[in-house]
Amino acid sequence: MIAEKIAKILIESDAVRLSPQDPFTYTSGLKGPIYTDNRLLISFVEERNAIVDALINLVKERGLKPDCLAGTATAGIPWAAFMAERMGLPMVYVRSKPKEHGAGKQIEGKLPEGKSVLIVEDLVTTGGSAINSVNAIRDEGKGIVHEVFAIFSYGLEKAENAFRESSTALTTLTNLDVLLDVALQMGKITDEDKAKVMKFKTDPVGWMN
Repeated sequence: MIAEKIAKILIESDAVRLSPQDPFTYTSGLKGPIYTDNRLLISFVEERNAIVDALINLVKERGLKPDCLAGTATAGIPWAAFMAERMGLPMVYVRSKPKEHGAGKQIEGKLPEGKSVLIVEDLVTTGGSAINSVNAIRDEGKGIVHEVFAIFSYGLEKAENAFRESSTALTTLTNLDVLLDVALQMGKITDEDKAKVMKFKTDPVGWMN
């Protein structure tokens, strides 16, 4: 039920938009039928609290006891901050790349060596930013990280391979399969639209052909 509830929040807040007939153009130049901007969610108090509650409940259900939370820059930072405040835990955030001045740090905040870190991300597409953060925590931070939590994932094979290769578990509140079912039930998309988005999931490059 939580996955469906979060998916509905993403749709109703316009954090996730589906447009199979008029695809979005991504920064890479690739075209896709879905666009996600989970930054919008921080402006909706009730929905924001529901997401934070769900993330914290996941920590409890999994029996995790992190020493610190780490947000991925930039969109993962507020979610890690909300969780850290509620859980009474230290927090750091991870830049997309090391600073080009000063100490050249990639991790901002104080992270003592050997600490268990849970990384918080808003969205996983290819998994690149999350794995970049994992590597920074392990290398620069000398921390222990086995888990990444995210609000939403497209479930692309490239991301699954990236997490597998880095020996890191990914847990999400909801995913594309669930969101499409919810969108269909809400009358936001048709069966044909759903099929097109699922084709994008399996073949991001050739789905329009």
